[in-house]
This record gives sequence, C-alpha cells and structure tokens, in this order.
Amino acid sequence: MPSDLAKKKAAKKKEAAKARQRSKKPEDANEENDQAEPQENGADSNGVANLTKELDEFELRKTEARAVTGVLASHPNSTDVHISSLSLTFHGQELLSDTSLELNSGRRYGLIGLNGTGKSMLLSAIGHREVPIPEHIDIYHLTREMAPSDKTALQCVMEVDEQRIMLEKEAERLAHEDSECEKLMELYERLEELDADKAQMRASRILHGLGFSPAMQQKKLRDFSGGWRMRVALARALFIKPFMLLLDEPTNHLDLDACVWLEEELKSFKRILVLISHSQDFLNGVCTNIIHLHQRKLKYYTGNYDQYVKTREELEENQMKRFNWEQDQIAHMKNYIARFGHGSAKLARQAQSKEKTLQKMVASGLTEKVVNDKTLSFYFPPCGKIPPPVIMVQNVSFKYSDNTPHIYKNLEFGIDLDTRVALVGPNGAGKSTLLKLLMGELLPTDGMIRKHSHVKIGRYHQHLTEQLELDLSPLEYMMKCYPEIKEKEEMRKIIGRYGLTGKQQVSPIRNLSDGQKCRVCFAWLAWQNPHMLFLDEPTNHLDIETIDALADAINEFEGGMMLVSHDFRLIQQVAQEIWVCEKQTITKWNRDILAYKEHLKSKIEKQAHDI
Repeated sequence: MPSDLAKKKAAKKKEAAKARQRSKKPEDANEENDQAEPQENGADSNGVANLTKELDEFELRKTEARAVTGVLASHPNSTDVHISSLSLTFHGQELLSDTSLELNSGRRYGLIGLNGTGKSMLLSAIGHREVPIPEHIDIYHLTREMAPSDKTALQCVMEVDEQRIMLEKEAERLAHEDSECEKLMELYERLEELDADKAQMRASRILHGLGFSPAMQQKKLRDFSGGWRMRVALARALFIKPFMLLLDEPTNHLDLDACVWLEEELKSFKRILVLISHSQDFLNGVCTNIIHLHQRKLKYYTGNYDQYVKTREELEENQMKRFNWEQDQIAHMKNYIARFGHGSAKLARQAQSKEKTLQKMVASGLTEKVVNDKTLSFYFPPCGKIPPPVIMVQNVSFKYSDNTPHIYKNLEFGIDLDTRVALVGPNGAGKSTLLKLLMGELLPTDGMIRKHSHVKIGRYHQHLTEQLELDLSPLEYMMKCYPEIKEKEEMRKIIGRYGLTGKQQVSPIRNLSDGQKCRVCFAWLAWQNPHMLFLDEPTNHLDIETIDALADAINEFEGGMMLVSHDFRLIQQVAQEIWVCEKQTITKWNRDILAYKEHLKSKIEKQAHDI
C-alpha cells in the first residue's frame, strides 16, 4: 500500500516541478511603497561576507568550548525525544548537570530561566545534534538572519530543496516498513506542503503575517536590514514545518502586529516546538508546557506560563512546609538526645531510639529548602526637576528623502518629566524614527522641535551592545566610561544593581550572554543620569525577572519615559498613555494595551479572511 502511494506522489512531484518553474515569474511589483525606514545593512557584499565569516567562526568557537554528554532513553524510531544523564559545560562552567531532556511530539515548550544559565546554549547544542537525537527527526534552529543576496524574500522562503530531498529519502526508507504507515503518511503530507502548487501561496501568507507587503516580498534580500532578513529566516522556518523547531527569542525583531500573528501561527504547531521568550504574554498564548532551567536542572511543568507560576508556587509552598516540619522534628530529637542521652537507662534508650530515627531521616534524604532566584532592583538615579515644556514638537513633518513618502505630517505635541508613553503601530510607521527626531539624531523635513537647554536624554536601543568593548570586563568598561568613580568597590556595587555579580563583573564582556551584555548597557545608560528615558525594544534578550526589575525602576524613576516595545506586559506595567503611530500621524489609544492586542487579533483575522 505505501509503495503504490509513493508512485502516485512521485508522479505528482513531476507536475509540481513544472508548476514550480511557472511560479517563478515575478508578480506585478507596482504595489504601495513600503514605508519602512532606510536599511542599515547596504549591499556591501565584502562587509556582509566578513560579518558572516565572523559569525561562523564565533559559532564554531562556542561549539568547541561546549561539552555535552547524554544518553538516548527513548526508542530510536520514536517521535518523542528523551535524553537521560544530560550534562553541559561551557568554557569549563557547568550549566547542566545529570538532568533529563524530555520533548514529546505535539507539545510546545517554553524554555525559561535567568540570563546566563544556559538556555541558548542548550538550544544550540540540540540544534547542532550534540545530544543523541535520532536522524529521522529533522531540526530547524533559528539562529541568525538570512545572508544578503539577489534572491527575493519570497524565493528565499520557498527555496527548500535540501529539506525536500531529506524528506523524500526518509519516505523511501519508511515505504519498506509496513509498521510505519502513519509516519509515512505524515511525511507525504509535509512533502505536499512543500510542492510549488501550494508553496507560493503558503510562503506569501507567512511573509504577509510577518509584515511583508506584496512589493516587499519581491524585493532582493540585499536591500533589507538585518532585522528584516531575520524575519525572512523566521518565515522560512515556519514554511518548512520541521519535526523539531527551536526558536530563541523569535519576537525580538517583530512589532506588536507581527507578534500577535506569530502567536496565532505557533498555536497550531503540531510537532515539537522549543521556544525561549521573555514575553509572558507570548508564552501564555503559545505553550502547552514549560521547562524551567534552575540550578543546573531541567524541571517540567504542564500548562502555559501562568499555570507554571501557579504550580511552582504550590509546589514550593508544600516543599517549605515539609522542610520546616522536618527541621522541627530534627531540632526536637537533637534536644532530647542532648538532654537525656546520659540520663537513666530508660531515658538513654529512648534517646538512642530517637538518634536512630534521626539517622534514618538523614539517610533517606531530607527535603531541601526552597532557593529563590535572586531578585534584582534596577535603579535610575534622581534627575532633578526641569520646568515644562521639556520637549515641544511644532508642526513637524518628516521623510527620509525626496523620493520616499512622508513618515509623519504636521505633528503637534509636548512631553514633560511626567510623560509615560508607549508608542505602538506597524513596522515602518516610524516609532524609532520619532525617538531619533526627538533626540536630534534626525532633523524634521518641516516644522520645529524645541528642547529645554538642560534636558539630558538617555536612549536605549537594540544596537547599543555594539558599542561595548568586548575584551574589557563590565567593571573595566564602566570604570573607563565613568572615571569620576575612583573606587572599584563602589563601581562593583553599581554594576551589581543590574544583576551582574561575582565573576560576571570581571569576565570579558564577549563571554557574557546577550542578556548580560544588555544589563551592562543599562548600567551605562542609568549612570548618564538622564531626565528622559527613550527605550526602543529594551526587553530583547532580557529574562522575565530582569524585565520586572526594569518595570519597577521605570515606575520609580522621577523623569519622563517613551517606550517602543513588543512586550504587552511591560507596556501594561509602565505606560500611562498609548500612542498609535500609523498613516503618517500619531493618535492616542483610549483603552488599555490588552484591548489594543484584541484589536490587532481582529485585524489579522479579517486580513486572513480577505486573502
């Protein structure tokens, strides 16, 4: 039966190949002009080649510095993956110790844990097959953006010949095993999805969901910035639908619209998904299970992030009750033994009995005390008062060049030290552009921006880590940036406020995780003592605990704040107003951010219906 089916599929693939050739004709590109900001990565092929080579070498160094051991505990033909005795070290530092990795088909896992505990390292080890995962389970690990090339975004997503060949080989192998009929049918289903007659429509739908207009889908990859090429790589991962999909912070380069679309898309992923994300909202929407990396062990919880929090609290409460009861019993027995161990024969016998009971309790293993993650307290120093208006925007219009449409027209508003605004809206509508205009990094095409002569603005953006000197330690870097702080111990305390402690303060910055590098940037930013915080995607690479600490620090800060973020929860925590940047203007949203999310969901559903 399977072999007949294989013949039919082979015939169908020949037809599909012809259709694939037909589908390569470019569509009419006279679509509306995309308003995305000019791209930072130009078409300098030498620079790109060098950067790609550096990234490859960096990844190779990481792989060489990593040591992984583990034993496959599940059946080699199973679609579930169970690895026992899993240990992982990096540069000799133990990140995982004798734990188990359990990934079951049909489950979507959120991998959480503090910055620097090894989440990305574990995903990388799985992606490189450094753990014994059976060959029939294909893995797609989204690590970096697509390299610039002359191919269009649509072509790059559909170009999956390698994946198709691998699936065909596996189907051929299974066709001779009658017991594997169900698995074979699933492979044929996946091959059918990759065939050209359906592929272009699927690829176009995915790109559209991630913010690509029809015109952008036909644009060459070399004309996109790194952030947009990362979206193409994500689209490709979703198009392939691998058996195991590994995503490390997939929302980092997305706006709120694309985050909502991706959440809806991943909800229906049928195989194995492992996802690292700092967004509780996103984890709640996507995950069926949570894996908590804590104290070098992987701990498993059923349900989404909120369910994990509830279950963990209940387990820890019960654990502490058990711990306290045991400690009371031990104290009572020790006290009895000390008082009556040398008394009358009867009391001495009772004391000896209690001593044996105590020894049995210790031998059978005592309940451990709950060790909570260290809580952080970010800090933005007092900035003093400046009388309003701090910044006035008067009849401002802006466009990047004479050949591009306006990003903004006739803006009028003021911001003061009590301003707490979140900027939302689709990519290319100008959220980051507005912050650059207010900073003075860009000049208005028309109109005027007036700033108080004494105002200091601190802008955090996702490229800030590029200014760090990677060979210096955080301590050396901060001492260099702030020479007025003479004492190392004082600077150690300052850096410690941002969650960098012990060895992390004196290790080269290049050896820190992305999240730890971001913390160095926050320490640097805070000690500029700004009156206004302009935060452009500040949550990228931060863990959930650090984001909460950042939210508390923003709420305690006495200056003003403007925020661009795809993290609904952070916006909910710190923003008093929501401004929608769209259609060349700014409009105040009169409801909360969760109502805005529902508005985006409705918009996505309508667009999907219209396609």
